[in-house]
Amino acid sequence: MSAAEPTTPQPLAGIRVVEFTHMVMGPAVGHILAGLGAEVVRIEPIGGDQTRRLLGSGAGYFPMYNRGKQSICLNLKSAEGLAVARDLAANADVLIENFRPGALDRLGLSYDALSSENPRLIYCSEKGFLPGPYADRTALDEVAQMMGGLAYMTGPPGRPLRAGSSVIDVTGGMFGVIGILAALEERHRTGRGQKVVASLFETTVYLVGQHMAQYAVTGKAASPMPARISAWAIYDVFETQDEPVFIGVVSDSLWEKFCKLFELHDLWADEALRANNQRVLARDRILPQIRALIGGMTRAEVISKLEGTGLPFAPIGRPEDMFDDPQLADGGLEPVTLDNGGETRLPTIPLQLDGKRPGAPVVLPQPGADTRTVLEALGYEAVQIDQLFEAGAVGAA
Repeated sequence: MSAAEPTTPQPLAGIRVVEFTHMVMGPAVGHILAGLGAEVVRIEPIGGDQTRRLLGSGAGYFPMYNRGKQSICLNLKSAEGLAVARDLAANADVLIENFRPGALDRLGLSYDALSSENPRLIYCSEKGFLPGPYADRTALDEVAQMMGGLAYMTGPPGRPLRAGSSVIDVTGGMFGVIGILAALEERHRTGRGQKVVASLFETTVYLVGQHMAQYAVTGKAASPMPARISAWAIYDVFETQDEPVFIGVVSDSLWEKFCKLFELHDLWADEALRANNQRVLARDRILPQIRALIGGMTRAEVISKLEGTGLPFAPIGRPEDMFDDPQLADGGLEPVTLDNGGETRLPTIPLQLDGKRPGAPVVLPQPGADTRTVLEALGYEAVQIDQLFEAGAVGAA
């Protein structure tokens, strides 16, 4: 694992994490902890995690969520490999896993088994569902989005559509981190760890909770976002002569500013439009005029006019545009050497701590690249390590 630069905040320095994960949700937990300074040892099967070899939309999973970690390859079907896993857990502060319910339990790596040897262990399970009738179901990010109402709210009526990133995997991982940090704080007082469980389905429902609350308040079900009645008259994507731009006018004072900025004297003169709710009811009258105005300008002209005014606006960015974004160039991306040797920059943890951003140059480890180093740190002698390699209990790139 690459050493962090001296100026990089490391609030979790000294926290040792062992990670039994794949895909996105579990690795996201480890990546956030590593980005905050924890030492994260990632367990991979002999030959490496299959996530490394995904194609298409999965091709970015491994480099995005496995930076800053060490890699050790273990054969968990062997007694010797399992013994190494238990040794790692016995010396860890935190364990993360996101395999199917019961998978680690059947290997003797349950929370109860490991906490009996290491009572300070915080054991984070990232699952599809919290305990309940659905607990044994297999869930994916998309399954949770469909079940929990997010896909319904994202697509147009009758056409549920998943969000455009693994938003539930990542947010579920973030809730796992929150649980781990809470458990670490409690351990300061009690001296004991605990089991933390985060889930995809309940995370989804938390995110759509605003729409549940809307129903509770109004008695009317929330419409999918493309068909919603906005809380503001101007809160939409507007076509320009070239590229579209989003504009939001979300207060009465901003309405005044917007009208004066774009010389909409007739709209500002209409006192029936001075209050937000009045404007919402008059959207059909207001919006055609605004669309015609913005449609006669280029995106650059619109942005130049709005910049610095306090009016919310946004060009419609694509993921590949973020590599050249001037805001992100100022500490939002960190250099990464991919496992094929290629160089890129990827988003760092989106926080500032004591005036500094987390993040440092990192090299993605080859499968098992740190196996020998990790075992030596556990106190294994060189001859023991050689025997484990010869028995196929551990591996390296």
